[in-house]
Amino acid sequence: MRAHEPVDGSCRGPAPASAAPHALVVSIDTAIGPATSRQVELGLQQAGREGARLMVLQLDTPGGLDSSMRDIVRAVLASPVPVVGFVGPPGARAASAGTFILYASHLAAMAPGTNLGAATPVPLGGRGGISPARPGASAPATAADDAGGSKAVNDAVAYIRSLADLRRRNADWAEEAVRSAASLPADAALSQGVVDLVAADVPALVREVHGREVLVGGRLLRLDTAGIEVRAMQVDWRTRLLSVIANPNLALLLLMIGVYGLLFEFLSPGALVPGVVGAIALVLGLYALSVLEISHAGSALLLLGLCLLVAEAFVPSFGVLGLGGVLSLVLGAALLMDEPDGAWLAPSLPLVAGMGLAALAASILVLRLAVRNRRLRSHSGPEALVGQAARVLDWSADTAKGHVLLAGERWQAQGAADLQPGQAVRVEAVRGLRVEVSGIGDAPSMATNLHSSNL
Repeated sequence: MRAHEPVDGSCRGPAPASAAPHALVVSIDTAIGPATSRQVELGLQQAGREGARLMVLQLDTPGGLDSSMRDIVRAVLASPVPVVGFVGPPGARAASAGTFILYASHLAAMAPGTNLGAATPVPLGGRGGISPARPGASAPATAADDAGGSKAVNDAVAYIRSLADLRRRNADWAEEAVRSAASLPADAALSQGVVDLVAADVPALVREVHGREVLVGGRLLRLDTAGIEVRAMQVDWRTRLLSVIANPNLALLLLMIGVYGLLFEFLSPGALVPGVVGAIALVLGLYALSVLEISHAGSALLLLGLCLLVAEAFVPSFGVLGLGGVLSLVLGAALLMDEPDGAWLAPSLPLVAGMGLAALAASILVLRLAVRNRRLRSHSGPEALVGQAARVLDWSADTAKGHVLLAGERWQAQGAADLQPGQAVRVEAVRGLRVEVSGIGDAPSMATNLHSSNL
């Protein structure tokens, strides 16, 4: 590395005078996805902002999405803060996509009892490698027999060899890890030049990298880590939420719910619940598989939420559209919220909470009004006749049928056999052009009843 540029100083970073020298630890203990790439990017921003001497990227991952892995690699390569990839704690692994990230780090280290490798790429639903569906599983060399598989494997080989050449690590073994899913334990990786050192834990790692030289941003820097503090990056709630959504198994489940929900809505228009749930699940599933960028997914959910809230005012849904709109609105705002450098471009948490509560209150109000109106007595149509008073005009005791005067009109009626002409009756139900009646008085009192009822 001295051939590139002479050592020009220690890597101390632009820390404020009051900031204690420290190393920032960012831990990845799940599959690589959009949430983990965001976590690494935020960690690099925090390390640069706080003037950290270096960032330790602690890996324990089975692999993950190729697109998210490349986002992390690009962020590490462009980082002004030295990044030390560390496979730990003991028992951890950096399989598949994790191997690429380890090769991209300025320094690569492993804890005893860890392993890396098995980096063969496979398509969605295939076997092993860097897969959008099953991250981190290994695959035999025959996994790339077809032309599409060969292209993916050759592309991954060229990518990892370029990283190996950049960091001066074992490029031949890196190619073998991609082509034949080779794996190595920590001691073998050190002896074969795949990693730079083996350390028991993060504090030991920070001590052992002191004085080592790394190429950062075209400059050769000597790490000064003697006696510095080790700090762990605190993962915010949004990253935790996105990590849950971006789980590959949940992503496929969301896609299935989305497709079948929309299918059921198209087959049974007006069901509403399948359509609302399906639309939200489909957008989240597409984001989880990196088909949609986080900004596009957030914008789509915001637009969907606004459409559902507007539709709630015109379509009777008993709160389905309103509650779905609130959920979509909150999820979309959560996806669009960012920090720290892009905070001014994104909605704040109090604003999101206020919008969600306001939309929820409006939906509850609409639902309450709809329920109240449903319980009110109808003032038009056949339902409005139920409960009204009528007068028997003629009646047959044999058939228990006759005619009544109801609202100034002559209606066919049926009821009890002992009804008499002139008797007051009450309408119990309307069956087409016939009403069912029951007696409420005798014939002599009918005149008074009808007069009071304006019949």
